[in-house]
Amino acid sequence: MVTLELPVTEQEDTSELAACLAILDDVTTAMNAISATDGSGIQAVLQQIADGARLIAAAPAMLLAWGDGDQNGAPAWQAVSGDWRLSESATQVQPNSPIWTALHERRPVIAATADGTPCWWPVLMAGQPAGVLGVAPARPLSGPAVTTLGILANQAATSLALAQNAGRVNKDLARTAEELQRLRRADLLISSRLKLEDTLEAILEMALEVTGAHYGIFRLADASGQKLVTAAVAGDDLGQPAVETLPINTTSIMGWAAKVRQPLLISDLRDNPWSRVYYPLDRGIEMRSELAVPLIGASGRLEGVLNLESPVVGAFSQQDSELLQSLATQAVIAIQEQRLLNALQEIAERLLSDPPQQVFDRLVQMACELLNVPIASIWVISGDELELRATNAALQRGSRLPLHDSLTGACVMTGEPLVVNDLRREARFHLHDLAVKRNWAGALMVPLRAGVTGLATGAFSVYCTASDRSFATADWDKKVLMVLAHHAALAVVEAERRDALRAAEEQRALAETFAAVGDIAANLLHRINNKIGTIPVRVEGIQDKCLPALQDDPYLAHNLVEIERSAAEAMAIMRENLYLLRPINAQAIELAEGIAEALASCELPPGVEVRVEDIDGLPTVTAGPRRLALVFANLIENAAIAMDGQGLITIQGRRMGRWVEVRVADNGPGVPPELHERIFDFNFSGRKAHSGKLGFGLWWVKTLMARFGGSVTVDSDGQHGATFILRLPLAAAKES
Repeated sequence: MVTLELPVTEQEDTSELAACLAILDDVTTAMNAISATDGSGIQAVLQQIADGARLIAAAPAMLLAWGDGDQNGAPAWQAVSGDWRLSESATQVQPNSPIWTALHERRPVIAATADGTPCWWPVLMAGQPAGVLGVAPARPLSGPAVTTLGILANQAATSLALAQNAGRVNKDLARTAEELQRLRRADLLISSRLKLEDTLEAILEMALEVTGAHYGIFRLADASGQKLVTAAVAGDDLGQPAVETLPINTTSIMGWAAKVRQPLLISDLRDNPWSRVYYPLDRGIEMRSELAVPLIGASGRLEGVLNLESPVVGAFSQQDSELLQSLATQAVIAIQEQRLLNALQEIAERLLSDPPQQVFDRLVQMACELLNVPIASIWVISGDELELRATNAALQRGSRLPLHDSLTGACVMTGEPLVVNDLRREARFHLHDLAVKRNWAGALMVPLRAGVTGLATGAFSVYCTASDRSFATADWDKKVLMVLAHHAALAVVEAERRDALRAAEEQRALAETFAAVGDIAANLLHRINNKIGTIPVRVEGIQDKCLPALQDDPYLAHNLVEIERSAAEAMAIMRENLYLLRPINAQAIELAEGIAEALASCELPPGVEVRVEDIDGLPTVTAGPRRLALVFANLIENAAIAMDGQGLITIQGRRMGRWVEVRVADNGPGVPPELHERIFDFNFSGRKAHSGKLGFGLWWVKTLMARFGGSVTVDSDGQHGATFILRLPLAAAKES
């Protein structure tokens, strides 16, 4: 085995290099132990660097560092290793001193003589001086020593950067925690306030607190979306704050923020263009900086602007802007929730007081207002179809869609919300032409369901145009529309309940009335029979005893015959009309037969045409045989009179579950909506009585329909004809 021996000088150099590397390794290990969150351990690392510098230079060492970069002040950190006996002036940053040269020229300053004169290495962070590392050697420094001391200075800079970043991170974490705590307080404030004004004032006060602003104002967009109206103002010593309405345009800073829908962070209001458009919050106070944040809802609707001001230049930071945007989001939530609560309170009151149709109409308006959409519609199941009950679109109320082959029907059948991105490309959307004409794109449909379980009774739909937005990710829109749909379903249930209650009350009242009338009629008929029945007997007596006189007087004989015939006819007419007042013997009747009997009894003008459609093949209904014909005869003759003897009467029928619906429509002037209920009143004077009938008109029709267990309503806009809708129970349904 051969042993290689190095010269003495090379052995010394190798030993010195190894010692330097060992020191650098120890310092690196200590640097890795610096905490990443609070920077603790920085002083120990700086001391270890000073100790390492002393070992390498074989001389006292000192490390000075300034955290704020101001070398004129006292160092933030100082580490001394060895017996450093230099005067205090030797370690001060005096102009043209060695330390000053190392810092400002960013280079090492190494003394020419090795007599204890300090040598200095700059500690540079991102190229900027942050400190110095000095040694006072009593002998010349070797090349490895000089290099290692430079590396130690760099390690000191890296350690200072780590500590500084850790402090910054810790400060940011503390600020974030504080902001989260304040946002949590904002949530609690929102949930604890009953009025929107109180909530906005609380958020405004919090915004002043967290940003250090002196003054603030909330302005909300009005219903037109063109103006900003003051909702809340806060600040110290406000004299007469300017709370006028501002237009949403670039003539004011708040209007500008609303127009561009972006936050505005203005350091100095004297700068252009802000000096030209600044609208003072208080003319008695000079403001120098401003922060304005728009309130944008999830649907894209502009709700308003939150604005803060300060008399100090540059009072607001980007962090303030971000925090204010978070508070603005809380304000938007408060506005939306308050608006929804107000709507629910109103609709709950309407459910108890208003007719269902008025409730439907108001719900359509609310959907457009709450969701910021142009069109909304409510559809209700009617047999195998969906009937349009309310809308603000260019559709006629009562329009129908197939339940099993339409987009809206799919929502009803599945019982789940349905979102469509482009109605113009959806084959199942039956209003395709209208969607193209009105530029409808997105649609949101939810089922009408009164409870958590059970089948849907219809659908609530809203539509937006191509330039609006998509409903795909709008969870708030779905929740709001489902809440409104729930109340629409309650209105449907309430309408059915009212109809059932009204029908039951009418049937009970009619039963009691006709029971009494039946007794009166029987007594009346008996008494009239006794009186009128004697007339033919007396005529026969006269004819027997006065035959010669009658033969000699033809006039007298003729009048006696006429008296006898009139008495017999009077008895027949009385029996026929009183028959209608007697209890109905309900039985299964073919609609076609009842309509044919009615047409045969009507004497219609030549200019009136009657068209019967979709009647043959309908199931039998429960009614009185002669009375059903009387119902149709009354409606047909009423229509002929309304059309002044010229026009078309259409009679159509269809099955709807346990009912058969028959529509008798004319193209006359129609019935004004305000008279839809009154025309069925007993004493309504807007109609002529028909010869040969009792003369009670539509009251009689409604009465007979109630006695059948059915109903009659009218649908008309008062301009384009009238349609009388009869609902008759199926004979099978009645029997079951």
